[in-house]
Amino acid sequence: MHALHQVYRTFFYPHSFRLSLPNVWAGFQVNIKMMVIAEALVLVFALALAIVRGLPGPAARPLRALAIVYTDFFRGTPLILVIFIVGFGIPGLQLGYISSRPVIVYGVVALTLVYTAYVTEVYRAGIESVHPSQRAAARSLGLTYAQTMRYVVVPQAVRRVIPPLLNDFVGLQKDTALVSVIGVAEATQLAQQFSTQNNDFPSLVAAAAFFILLTIPLARFTDHLVSEREQRERAQAF
Repeated sequence: MHALHQVYRTFFYPHSFRLSLPNVWAGFQVNIKMMVIAEALVLVFALALAIVRGLPGPAARPLRALAIVYTDFFRGTPLILVIFIVGFGIPGLQLGYISSRPVIVYGVVALTLVYTAYVTEVYRAGIESVHPSQRAAARSLGLTYAQTMRYVVVPQAVRRVIPPLLNDFVGLQKDTALVSVIGVAEATQLAQQFSTQNNDFPSLVAAAAFFILLTIPLARFTDHLVSEREQRERAQAF
C-alpha cells in the first residue's frame, strides 16, 4: 500500500497536475505548431524529390543522384544529431539573418530535413505502384511527361500512400519533443522544468497525455483508411 501511495504522489498527484497543466499546454501548442509547419513543408519537398528520383533519361542522372544522396544521408542520420547540427551549427556560423532566427525555426528545419527523406521514399513507392500502362496510355493521348505525372500518376500515387504518410506524421508529431534539446520551450522542456522544481513527475505524465491524445486519433484514422482500402481491393478482386 505504501508503494502504491508513493507512485500516486510521484506521478499522479492532482495538485502538481493542476499547477503544471497551463505551462505544459502552452508548450504543447508549440509542438502542434512545429508539427503542422513541418508536415506542410515535408509534403511539398518530398513529392518534388520523389518526382526527381523518377525522372527519365541520362540528362537527369545528376539530379537523381543528388536526390538519392539526400534521402540516404538523412534517413541514416539520427534526428537528434540533425537537430544539434542545425540548432547549434547554423547560429554558430554567424551568417546574419540566417543565423539569428528563433530557435523554433531551426527545430522545424531539422524535422523537415529528416522527414522529407522518409516521406520521399513513401511517395516513390506510390509512384512506382502505378502500372506502366497508365503512363503509356497517357502518353499515347498526347500528354507530355510532366502532364502525365501531374494528371495521371501523382494523383493515384498520393491516394495509395495516405495511410503510410499518416504513420510518418504520427512519428513526426512525437519527434517534435526532441527539439527541446536546443532550447525550444515546448511541452517536454516545460514539463521537465516543472518536474525539476517540484521533485515529482505529474508534469511529465501530463505532457505524455497530450501527445497520446493527439496520436491515438491519428493512428485509429490510419487504421480506418487501411481497412477501407483493403475492402475496396477485395471487392475489386471479385
